[in-house]
Amino acid sequence: MNIRTICVAILVCAMAVASTGCKRWFGKKSSTSGLPPSDMVSGPGLLGEGSTLPDRGAFDDKSLVAGQFESVRFAYDSAQVDDTERAKVEAVAEFLKGNASSMVTLEGHCDERGSNEYNMSLGERRALSVRAYLMSLGIDGARVQTKSLGEEQPKDQGHDEAAWSVNRRVEFVVVK
Repeated sequence: MNIRTICVAILVCAMAVASTGCKRWFGKKSSTSGLPPSDMVSGPGLLGEGSTLPDRGAFDDKSLVAGQFESVRFAYDSAQVDDTERAKVEAVAEFLKGNASSMVTLEGHCDERGSNEYNMSLGERRALSVRAYLMSLGIDGARVQTKSLGEEQPKDQGHDEAAWSVNRRVEFVVVK
């Protein structure tokens, strides 16, 4: 092999690494499909006995109601629903119990700290935590879809604790 072939190979490898490892340089990455990988929901308490994830086609209805319910906020680097936030989830559960044909998508968000990959994972864990709580309140898991948006859609554009605390949230999008 000559030096030119080696240089071309190194250049191709460097471009491949840059395009897969640094997604922000090449535009915003798309959000996840909304359904977690099976290994993320295998832990105890995330899915109830006999419960399954909703069919991807179940949420195709376009009559969405966003912002109808307060967002559930989270502590830094946490996916646990605090006692102070449980009433927000309970309000959604009551709505769903009274509206049997409605479904909800839980959109998990993070603040800007942490890598994109970590924040996508944390946003999904937050959405799954709220889903698990809804299911413990008697809501069928087939009516609840999760989706992580990571740090991609901040509610507050600031770069301080006040902004970050607003951005660490799960939002409810009701499908009627």
